[in-house]
Amino acid sequence: MERKSWDEYFLDIAEEVGTRSTCPRLHVGCVIVKDKHIVSTGYNGSIHGHDHCEDAGCLINEQGRCIRTLHAEENAVIHADRGLLKGATAFVTHEPCEKCSKTLAQSGITRIVYRSAYPNKYNELFLRDVEVVHLSK
Repeated sequence: MERKSWDEYFLDIAEEVGTRSTCPRLHVGCVIVKDKHIVSTGYNGSIHGHDHCEDAGCLINEQGRCIRTLHAEENAVIHADRGLLKGATAFVTHEPCEKCSKTLAQSGITRIVYRSAYPNKYNELFLRDVEVVHLSK
């Protein structure tokens, strides 16, 4: 049996992290890695102590997006040691939205690897200094 690449390995872990998501619309997981070591993980879920989508229902804004949850990438960055983010790679189950693209770029992440496309016309603008890899199954 052939060993998985590091990218596949960490994407698989991101998939597992995403199983903790509390929004039924999309289960997203993010694993931030530096030098082949996991720095932080995150999944889309509500603010600590607040109702979860799976309990209270999604809170949909005018653009049709659920705004009850923080996104997986946001949670991974929030829970990371800031000093370890510079030069790290974010492995995400889905292509980051424009807000998460900005968050990852601003945090010092230099590479993003994602599995499922979630196209956004602004990502290219915000990720111009970040290597982005679409690694589908």
